[in-house]
Amino acid sequence: MINLLITATVILSAFTVMYLVRISELLTEANGESQKQTIVSAFQNNFQKLLLVVFAIALYGFYYYLVDVYGGSLLPVSASEHGVEIDKLYNFNWVIVNAVFFICVSLLVYFAFKFARKDGNTASFITTNHKLEIGLATLVSIVLAIVVSWGIITWNKITTPPTGEDVITIELYARQFDWTARYAGNDGKHGGFDFHQITSKNALGLIADDSASIDDKLVRNEFHIPIGRRINFTLRSQDVIHSAYMPHFRSQMNCVPGMSTQMSFTPILTTEEMREETGNPEFQYVLLCNKICGKAHSNMRMDIIVESEEDYNAWLAKQKTATDLGAFNN
Repeated sequence: MINLLITATVILSAFTVMYLVRISELLTEANGESQKQTIVSAFQNNFQKLLLVVFAIALYGFYYYLVDVYGGSLLPVSASEHGVEIDKLYNFNWVIVNAVFFICVSLLVYFAFKFARKDGNTASFITTNHKLEIGLATLVSIVLAIVVSWGIITWNKITTPPTGEDVITIELYARQFDWTARYAGNDGKHGGFDFHQITSKNALGLIADDSASIDDKLVRNEFHIPIGRRINFTLRSQDVIHSAYMPHFRSQMNCVPGMSTQMSFTPILTTEEMREETGNPEFQYVLLCNKICGKAHSNMRMDIIVESEEDYNAWLAKQKTATDLGAFNN
């Protein structure tokens, strides 16, 4: 009730101010002073120009401050092959944005001096300029075509299912509020799944009669991947839409109930190399959920270890299979 009264008071206050301003305008017109107010003195003109210069300098200074303080924390160090390409596209967009920003603000200041009111000068009313419009439209179209084409090519590299014997496929299974990584067993194949077979022990709904499911390896809390190998992730969700987000690998894809999605990347820096790169001996790659999926959304985190192929194979050999974990026990 109190919140409703506060909201009503704010709205009524806004309307009161608006009508007071309107009454002031009507009184000015009734007294014949409106014409006088349109005449700007030379002092006012010069003062407005000075204010615009001060505003531009302050805006440039504030922008420099933001870049100096926060510029290095916009994106973490890229650790995948396509991540390097994404960073190039990202930086290219920043170049365009910065150029437009500085040009527009500089033009505002220039026009304030160039077209300031002067005695004896009459303003020209120009309705259109076809050459200027065509030139600007062409320039914008070219820039947008470059950005969109580059973006589509990069996106296709990420989302196109990789092929070849060198590819490692890992299933990431999301549910409120944790992740499970599933690796293929010795047969090199993931077993089938059916949501009807989901139980407290068989959270992924693996089909017990599918021989390929028996030796699939299930991992929680952290999963490992080898450096230099193409990693293809298939993504599923048990309950709501989650989003598998691995910021250092520039990878993100929704996990949608009732269907499988996929994404892939090739890691280029091991966890130890990234610790040296960042100067942080406790650094860990992470898998996060980037969809607000419920009250414990922030708990959906899984560490990722990037290591040599030998260390990866040794770690994988120690992991328990779905059968070992009792997934098929009634």
